[in-house]
Amino acid sequence: MAGIRMENKIYEVGMYCRLSKDDGTDNESASIATQKSILTDYVKKQGWHLAKTYVDDGYSGTNFQRPSFQNMIKDIESGLINCVITKDLSRLGRNYLDCGLYLEVFFPEHNVRYIAVNDGVDTLNKSAMDITPFRNILNEMYSADVSVKIKSAYRARFQQGKFMGTTAPYGYVKDPADHNHLLIDDKVAHVVREIFDLALAGNGIAKIRKHINKQHILRPAAYAAEQGATGYERYFEENEENRYIWSENSVRGILRSPIYAGNLAGYKRIAANMKSKKRPSKLPEEWEVIPDTHEGIVTQEEFDTVQQLITSRRLPENKGGFENIFAGVIKCADCGYAMRAMSANRRKRPDIIDCVQYSCNNYGRYGNIMCTAHSIEARDLFNAVLTDINRFADMAVNDEKAVRAIEKRLTETDQSKAKALEKEQRKLNKRLAELDRLFSSLYEDKVMERITERNFEMMSGKYQKEQLEIEARLKEVTETLSDSYEKTQGVRDFLSLIRNYQGIKELDATIINALIDKILVSEREKLTDGMVRQEIKIYYKFIGFVGELHITPTKRWTALKPKNCTVCGVEYVPRSGISKYCPACAKKIQREKSNESKRRSRERNRQACIELSAKNDRLILNSRREESYDRATRMIRSRYFVMLRKVRLIVTHGSSLRISRNSSDRS
Repeated sequence: MAGIRMENKIYEVGMYCRLSKDDGTDNESASIATQKSILTDYVKKQGWHLAKTYVDDGYSGTNFQRPSFQNMIKDIESGLINCVITKDLSRLGRNYLDCGLYLEVFFPEHNVRYIAVNDGVDTLNKSAMDITPFRNILNEMYSADVSVKIKSAYRARFQQGKFMGTTAPYGYVKDPADHNHLLIDDKVAHVVREIFDLALAGNGIAKIRKHINKQHILRPAAYAAEQGATGYERYFEENEENRYIWSENSVRGILRSPIYAGNLAGYKRIAANMKSKKRPSKLPEEWEVIPDTHEGIVTQEEFDTVQQLITSRRLPENKGGFENIFAGVIKCADCGYAMRAMSANRRKRPDIIDCVQYSCNNYGRYGNIMCTAHSIEARDLFNAVLTDINRFADMAVNDEKAVRAIEKRLTETDQSKAKALEKEQRKLNKRLAELDRLFSSLYEDKVMERITERNFEMMSGKYQKEQLEIEARLKEVTETLSDSYEKTQGVRDFLSLIRNYQGIKELDATIINALIDKILVSEREKLTDGMVRQEIKIYYKFIGFVGELHITPTKRWTALKPKNCTVCGVEYVPRSGISKYCPACAKKIQREKSNESKRRSRERNRQACIELSAKNDRLILNSRREESYDRATRMIRSRYFVMLRKVRLIVTHGSSLRISRNSSDRS
C-alpha cells in the first residue's frame, strides 16, 4: 500500500464532514465542499489512504445520533478505518461530554487516531490533548449560545402572532401570501364546527368520536397526507380503513386547541435544555396563547364553554344531591384504584349521606376477577375521619405529653438512623478530603518525575474510581438525611396545622384536602366471634400514615331515626324507611299475613282441585258419549247393511217373479 509512513504506521483514514442548519451556508469555510477540500489535501500530504468519506449535512453537533457518524462508528468497530479526521473539533460534535467520551475512551480502545486539522488536535500528542476538553466546552458554549439566539428569534416571531408550524392544523391552511398566517380551510371547517357543536350539546369525547366515524370522514393525519404533507402515510400502510378512524386524542386535541377560537397557542412542550430530547407536555392552562391572530372557526365564548365542560370531569354533587368530599382522596387498599360513591335509590333515608356507600372502582368496572367491593358506608367513613381529626386536634392543643410521644414514635427510627448516617457522612467527607490531597501529591510526584506516567495513570484511575463511589454514596446519604429532617419538621407542621380544626363537627372538601393526602379502605373482615370489622388508613399531610382505624361497619337500618308503631304506638328503630310496625307487631302481622297467605293458597289449591275434577268428569262423560255414539253408529251401520241386503234380495226376487209371470202370460 502506497503512502508515507508516520511512526512506522500507514493509516486507513475516515474523513468526517458535518454541517448544521444553524451554521448556515453563507460561510464558505463551514461548507461541506470546503471541509472535503481541506481534509483531502491534508490526507494527500501525509500520504495516507483515504478509506471513506462520511458526510452529515444538516445535523446538529449536540446530537451524535447522525446517520453517517453512526456508520463511521460501525466501520471503526469492524476495523475498516483506524484514523478519523475532521476540519476542526466542532465538526465532530458540540457536546463536550460525548466528545470527551469518544476522544478519551472509544477511540483509544479501538486504536483509532483522531485529528482536528485546524485546531491542532491529535490524540497522539498528549500535550495538545490537555487543552482539548476546554475546546469542547467552548464548542458546547457556542451551541448553547446559538440555541438561545434561535429560541429568542422564534419567541419574538411567536409574540408577533406568526404561526411557526410546518403544517397548518386541521381546519386551516397557510395563507399563500404569508405562510405565517392561517386561513380557514372550507373543505373541513364544517367538521371542526360540528365537533364543537356536539361538545356544546353535552356529548363526551367518546360519543363525538363515534358520531364522526359513522360519517366516514378522513381523520386529520390522513387529510394532511392527502394535502401533500409527509410523514403520515406510515399510519395507513397496513390498513386503508384507518384513514377514516378517528381517535379520541384527535377529537380532544381539536376541542382543546385555542387555534379554533382565533388564538395562536405555543410552547406546549419545552425541552429542559439543548442536550435533552425529552419534551414533557404541559397542561393546556400552561400554554402560551396570543389572542386574535387569525379568524376563528368558533367564537371565544363557545371555546371557553367547551373547556369548562371538559375540565369538569367530576361533579361536586351527584344527581341525588350528595356532596362527595372524599373525591380523589379515598382509595382501595388492595388495588389502589379510586373508590366511587354509589347512590342506591331504593334506600329511602332522611339524610342523603345514609343513601350512599363507597365501592372500589376496579371492582365496579371489571367485577371480582380484578378486586373485591371494599364497600364502606359514607356515614361510617365520615364519622371515622371526623373523629380522628378531632382526636389529633385535641391532642395538639391539650396534651403536650401525647404530642411528644407521637413525635418520638414517628421520628424515633429516623433519628437513630440519622445519627448513623451523619457519622457516615462525616467519614465520607473526610475521605474525600484525603483523596484531594492524594491527587495533589500524586500530580506533584508526576511533575517532579518521581513516578512514571504509567504509575500515575494507574493510581489516579484508582483514586478517581473511589472518589466517584464516595460522591455517589454521599449524595444518597445527604438525601436520606434531608428526608429525615423534613419528616421531623413535618410532624411539627402537621400539629400546628391541625390545631386550627379543634372541635369541628362537619367536614367539607376544603378540610379534607388541607389535612389528608389519601385514605385507604380495606375489605371487611369477619372475626371469630361473628363481628364484622373494617380497617381504614389515613395518610395525613406532612406525616403520612400514623395508625390504622378499625371500625364496625354500621348496619343500614341503624342510621334511621326512631318512629312509633302504627299498631301499638311503641317507639322503635325501623329497619327501612317504609317500616310501619315495631318488631313484635311486625312478627305478629307477619304471622297473620303468613297464615292468611297459606289459607288463600289452600283455598286456591282446593278450587283448582275442584275445577280439575270437574274437568276430568266432563272429559270422562264426553269420552263415554263418544264411545256410545261409536257403538250406535256401528249398530246402525250394521242394521243398514242388513236391510240393504234384504232389499236387494227382495228386489232381485221380485224381478224374477215378474219375468216368469210375463212369460206365462205370453204363452
